[in-house]
Amino acid sequence: MTSDLRLPAEMTRPPDDAPRPPARERHTGRRVITGAGRHLVLIATSLLFFLPFYWMVVSALKTNTQILSPDLQWFPDPVNWGNVPGVLNHPGFPFLQMLANSVFYAGAVTIGTVLSSALVGYGFARMRFPGRNLLFAVTMATMMIPSLIIFIPTYVLFKTLGMIGTWAPLIAPQFLGSAFFIFLMRQFFLTVPKELADAARVDGAGEFRIFWQIMLPLVKPALAVVAVFSWLGTWNDFFGPLVYLSNPDLYPLSMGLFAFQSQRSTEWGLLMAASVLVTLPLIVLFAFTQRYFLRGISLSGIQG
Repeated sequence: MTSDLRLPAEMTRPPDDAPRPPARERHTGRRVITGAGRHLVLIATSLLFFLPFYWMVVSALKTNTQILSPDLQWFPDPVNWGNVPGVLNHPGFPFLQMLANSVFYAGAVTIGTVLSSALVGYGFARMRFPGRNLLFAVTMATMMIPSLIIFIPTYVLFKTLGMIGTWAPLIAPQFLGSAFFIFLMRQFFLTVPKELADAARVDGAGEFRIFWQIMLPLVKPALAVVAVFSWLGTWNDFFGPLVYLSNPDLYPLSMGLFAFQSQRSTEWGLLMAASVLVTLPLIVLFAFTQRYFLRGISLSGIQG
C-alpha cells in the first residue's frame, strides 16, 4: 500500500513577498562573457598590430646571421647590444643632429598649422562677413586637388624667391592653414555657446581677445588632435625634404634613415636599430598626449 503524500499548493509556492534577484543581476553572467569575448578580440588585434614593431625591436638586437637564419628566433640569443651604440656613433648617421632637425621641422609646422587653422576656423564659425560660406566652400574644395598638381607651381615660386635649400618652403605654407584642420576647428568652435562670447563683448573684450582667452581654452581637445596629426605627418615626411633640402646638415630623421639605408643596405641589425631610434620619439609623444588626443577624436565623432 502506497501513500500519496502531497503538500498543499500554498506550501510549495514561494511567498509573494520573497525577494527576487533584480533584473540587472540576471544578465550579469551574459555580460561578463560578452565583455570577456570583446576584450579577447581587442587583445588579439592589438598583438597583431604590435607584432611588426616587436620584430623591429628584436631585429635591432640581432646580428645579420641571426636575422637571416632560416630558424625563426622570437628573441635573440645571444643579445647583440652593439647595434644601438653603433648607429649612434656612426659617422654616416648623425642621430642627434638629425633629431634636432626633425624636432625643429615638426615643431615649427605644428605651431603654424595649429595657430592658422584655429584662427581661420574661428573666423568661419563665429564671424559674419560677406561671402563667408563661399570662401568656406572654396577652402573645402582645395582638399580635392591632388598635391602633385600644385607641386610644380609651388616649387617654381620658391625657386624664384631664392628659398630652395632652406626650411622656408617646408614651414612657411603651414602658417596659411590646412583645409581639413580648418574644417575640424570650425566644427568645434560651433559647439561653444555663443553666450560666452556675447558676455565677453559686453565686458569690452575684443574679437582677438575672445578668441585667445575664451575660445582656445575650450577647444583644447581639438587643438591636441590637430597638433598630433600635424606632428606625425611632418615627422614621417620624406618627399618634402627630399625636394627642397640639399644640405645634409639640414636632413631630418626620415631623410637620414634613407641615406643610411643606401649606405648600409646589408647590415640589417644597424638598419633596424636606426628605425627604432626614429620611431621611439613618436611613441613617447603619443604616450604623453594620448589623453587629449583620444578625447578630441571621441568628441569629433560625437559631434559629427
